[in-house]
Amino acid sequence: MSKSDKAEAESPASGGAICVEPGVLYLVSTPIGNLEDITLRALRVLKEVDFVAAEDTRHTGILLKHYDLQKRLISYHDFNKKRKAPFLIKHLKANQSVAVTSDAGTPGISDPGYYLVQLAIQENIKVVSIPGASAFLSALVVSGLPTDRFVFEGFLPAKPGKRRKRLKELQKEERTLIFYESPHRFAKMMDDLSEILGERRVVVARELTKKFEEILRGTPEEIRNSVGERKIKGELVILAEGKST
Repeated sequence: MSKSDKAEAESPASGGAICVEPGVLYLVSTPIGNLEDITLRALRVLKEVDFVAAEDTRHTGILLKHYDLQKRLISYHDFNKKRKAPFLIKHLKANQSVAVTSDAGTPGISDPGYYLVQLAIQENIKVVSIPGASAFLSALVVSGLPTDRFVFEGFLPAKPGKRRKRLKELQKEERTLIFYESPHRFAKMMDDLSEILGERRVVVARELTKKFEEILRGTPEEIRNSVGERKIKGELVILAEGKST
């Protein structure tokens, strides 16, 4: 086989494997629940990099153990990012390859991955995305709400006043609104949506891809009443219909 034939055989377009490169930062998407929701490419990158920087070493450790991958894990999260990011950049500049994983899903979405990416770009370090699961996209496509135009807001402010202020700023937004929310603020979020956005269609997705996956649809008040006193568990994706034109 000639060099050109070999290069073509190993190109992404042909489906061939490309080896992990030294000095490259890999953003590796991991499952949001079901451990089978990971790509073959992601598994190969996790196997071949020098080490993995994980937002939660316990979560990533479970994944690595499930696929029998022995890999050095380094904790990299929102509370230590300013200290650990320069450490990771140092290793990348020393031609070591690093994989970054989030708690679940795609790194850089509502997590400290973006901070490291910014530093890497400033240092002319190559950054590669290994695509895969994403909670808000999974929720959007099953929601039944318009998917052609949407706004991802992530987590709203925890303080009630600031949260309500942001929702009021979004009242006239015509695109589908997507939020992340914790279970202990679910009831207050539904009350705020009902008061500020009114009787719009809302979808609540929880425990996505897991055994107890649940999709709730209706107005905020209807969803609130359907849940009643039942304790909501797991991180939530909440979607709201945009303002009608």
